[in-house]
Amino acid sequence: MRWLHLVTAVAVAAGTVLCPPEQSQLQRLAGELLKAGAPGVIVRVDDGHGRPVEIAEQAEWTKRDHRLDADDGFRMGSNTKTMMSTLVLQLVAAGRLALTDPVEKWLPGRVPNGDAITLKMLLQHTSGLFDYTNDERLLPSVLGKDPHRWTSEELLAIGVSNPPKFPPGAKWEYSNTNYAAIGAVLERVTGRTLADLVRDHIARPLGLTHTYFAYDATWFGPHAHGYEPDAAHMPQEVPPEVRDLAGPRRDGHVDVSGSSPSWGGAAGAIVSNAEDWSRFYHALMGGKLLPPKQLAQMRDTVPVFPDQPDGPGYGLGIDTLKTPCGTVWHHDGGLPGYLSANFTDAAGDRTASVLMSTEFFSEFDAEPQLTAAYKALADAAVCAMFSANRS
Repeated sequence: MRWLHLVTAVAVAAGTVLCPPEQSQLQRLAGELLKAGAPGVIVRVDDGHGRPVEIAEQAEWTKRDHRLDADDGFRMGSNTKTMMSTLVLQLVAAGRLALTDPVEKWLPGRVPNGDAITLKMLLQHTSGLFDYTNDERLLPSVLGKDPHRWTSEELLAIGVSNPPKFPPGAKWEYSNTNYAAIGAVLERVTGRTLADLVRDHIARPLGLTHTYFAYDATWFGPHAHGYEPDAAHMPQEVPPEVRDLAGPRRDGHVDVSGSSPSWGGAAGAIVSNAEDWSRFYHALMGGKLLPPKQLAQMRDTVPVFPDQPDGPGYGLGIDTLKTPCGTVWHHDGGLPGYLSANFTDAAGDRTASVLMSTEFFSEFDAEPQLTAAYKALADAAVCAMFSANRS
């Protein structure tokens, strides 16, 4: 399983990308996504010139639950990692942390071989730690059947109870346990909760009124409802143990928006919306959240694929790749019912978000028509983001 993270940006690099689309093309592709089976989608594109394009489309059967709006709150999954990395780098700039610090320094006895694993390795996914979301003990929470309020320490303990995948620093491999450890370090160093840190060091300074760290299923304000097929309609590729999610039944689907994202923790529990994320990227890439040195550290990448040194690269909580329309910085996220991809240019002047209210198909390589429609829309959104630079 690949809960919380999906490398959707790779599809943009690999596919044939269209010429810069107008709003009508984005609207058409959003409609195609619904025809392919998506319950709903939000698209926001800001090319840095004029008013952003905002689209919210939903299947007719979902309207009984909520009328989708482009400003609705959304569970951002692994996009959370970019904010956690920002918090760490702010502490680095203040002299309270160093990227070379071993995790043992801040979490003594919590991580096996912690003397050999640095904070940079955690942030960049080169630690070798097993991904806690692949442990069956998390499954009841993932499926919405256990509302347990997970702590960073608990999630970290589950991750490190499994053997490591490889020696520290040997290669890159995505693991949510890295950010469970980062969450625990942030809490230990500051003596504050992750919710307080996000609020006081990112959301409030930037005026992000729809952004917060969630510890339970509570939503604050209007929000998108997320859906997955019910057991009878789940794609055959989905294993039997994950076919039955908790929540109200709707037209062959389960409304999972009442499930807690607590199990995502520092790896994936942020709630935000498309406009807030655009403002966050604008501030981050524009140097308003980090000094130049720390922003450069964030953008110092390692190859995602060893055989593609010029392919996608992962920095500290953010990745990058070249597309036919321009180089993007990006992260994506996946929780049941919520699939998100957010893009920006290097200056933060141009941004794009594609938020879709279903996600299981992407975890298990199911629904090829839906996958193709989602990739086409993401491709188009990226090219629209760069349209001001193209003739």
